[in-house]
Amino acid sequence: MKNKINFKILVPLYLILIIGIYMVYSSSRVWANYIYNDGTYYLKRQFIFLILGTIMLFIGMKVNLNKVKKHTGLLLLLSLVLLALLLIPGLGVERGGSVSWFGIGDFLFQPSEFFKIAIVLYMANKLTDYYLQTNKFVKVIIPLLLPAIFGFFLIMLQPDFGSGLVMLAAVVIMCMVSKSRFKNYIFIGLVGTFAFAFLIISASYRVDRILAFFNPWKDPLGSGFQIIQSLYAISPGGLIGRGIDGSFQKFFYLPEPQTDFIFAIYAEEFGFIGSLILIFLYIYLLNQCFKSAMQSTNEFASFLKIGFTSLIAVQVFINLGVVVGLLPVTGITLPFMSYGGSSLTLLMFSMGLIMNTTLEEQT
Repeated sequence: MKNKINFKILVPLYLILIIGIYMVYSSSRVWANYIYNDGTYYLKRQFIFLILGTIMLFIGMKVNLNKVKKHTGLLLLLSLVLLALLLIPGLGVERGGSVSWFGIGDFLFQPSEFFKIAIVLYMANKLTDYYLQTNKFVKVIIPLLLPAIFGFFLIMLQPDFGSGLVMLAAVVIMCMVSKSRFKNYIFIGLVGTFAFAFLIISASYRVDRILAFFNPWKDPLGSGFQIIQSLYAISPGGLIGRGIDGSFQKFFYLPEPQTDFIFAIYAEEFGFIGSLILIFLYIYLLNQCFKSAMQSTNEFASFLKIGFTSLIAVQVFINLGVVVGLLPVTGITLPFMSYGGSSLTLLMFSMGLIMNTTLEEQT
């Protein structure tokens, strides 16, 4: 059987990407012109990332998943080594207080994005092998979670709480769709809650973000600045927005609007109706991805599709929640919209794996 393209996934994906390309330009042109004397600086780079991402998408669609399955442990080990290398002074690139990237000329590579891919593939492989005995919590589920916890620890040392949180959430969702008993997740939930609280209070800037979430006006020029400026962008958008390139907040009010808060600029320009359309595209895309997972006739393919879809869904949910003030600031970008090379290319690869049908063809 020929490997068919799932247009129910591909079409909404590229509609979001097209919107994203425009929004990267619109949101960044003022800053780009100020910093680089070139208003299209980020647009040109994002377009290159999109081309690379499209190549990665088709590689993901065509790669033999049986071969991928055999090397998930090696991929996980490589990703952990890359995360550990960031701890060596001078090797990583610091941005915004986090050493989360390797620099190659003007381009940056973020190992935590690679780790997300690797841990999902590893978990999918192991959950497939142990699928009939995943009720044995201590012998199976806990050992499966250890690599994820170790990776989370390395990511936290950068520190990059947002990426670690998204990864752990996807891993837990993958475990929950296995046959493990519900009481096991009560245990995970309690441990996770205490660990989450400890991680927050262990860093003053995270405490500041939580306090700013409840009352951003307490520190309007500090920890509450981003969320206040984000709400200032969304509110004037009204029903239909200020129009194409009509945002005011991108004029040096909202820092780096092409990344975490790109949706705020989008809502300002396209309003409530435009925001609903974009959210609908995300919901439709994610729904089709979950459908693909549920309809898969191969357990490994099903688990990896659930894992990658969960990564994207959690990231979308948290980013939109932060931008509209429903969640504390986490530094998580909006998939397929925000500027970024590592994120976009590896997300596109994961979408290719979701549309991959090589294992179904063999059953």
